[in-house]
Amino acid sequence: MDGKARWFALVGAVAVIATVIVLIQATLKPPAPAPAGSLMVVSGAPAAALPPGQGPARPEKGRGPTAPEFVGIVQWLNSESLTLADLRGKVVLVDFWTYSCINCLRTLPYLRDWHEKYAGKGLVIVGVHSSEFDFEKSEDNVRQAVARERVTWPVAMDNNFETWRAYRNRFWPHKFLLDKSGVVRYDHIGEGAYLETESKIRELLAETSADVS
Repeated sequence: MDGKARWFALVGAVAVIATVIVLIQATLKPPAPAPAGSLMVVSGAPAAALPPGQGPARPEKGRGPTAPEFVGIVQWLNSESLTLADLRGKVVLVDFWTYSCINCLRTLPYLRDWHEKYAGKGLVIVGVHSSEFDFEKSEDNVRQAVARERVTWPVAMDNNFETWRAYRNRFWPHKFLLDKSGVVRYDHIGEGAYLETESKIRELLAETSADVS
């Protein structure tokens, strides 16, 4: 091979190497950052989440949609069957939980406190027990957990996730606060925001003319 041929061969090899380097860099280039507000951040410990399949739906804080009815409940504990229609005029806190979820258990002292302070003023807490594991679908197991954790408000066993899906929920725990007309006015995922949540409870109770002074 003469000098000219060697020169063209060298140039060709350099071009191939440069192309490979460009391709490798493009492959390794980090993705563009997500748009602001696309990552949902929750105060307190992270909430447990259902595997993909349900679409997220967090009503905007403020005045939201009318809450869906309880559907597909296999058993009510601590109460006869309830409907939101029956509870019009009350402030309703719908709490999606399950008894083996540590994040859920850590919220129960606050729920007990709110139930004790505000049940007589028109607050109704409804614990929607949507079971993450099969053993949590046992009525006996849930009854034992309800007694152990001193849950005295109504508990709806949502074993088939029908109410969960009606609310387009994805997380344990997730609290929806409904006003006297059944409109979602506030929701919170996970632990934390207890003072904020209680303040909202008091605000909505005041709208019913309850004395929360």
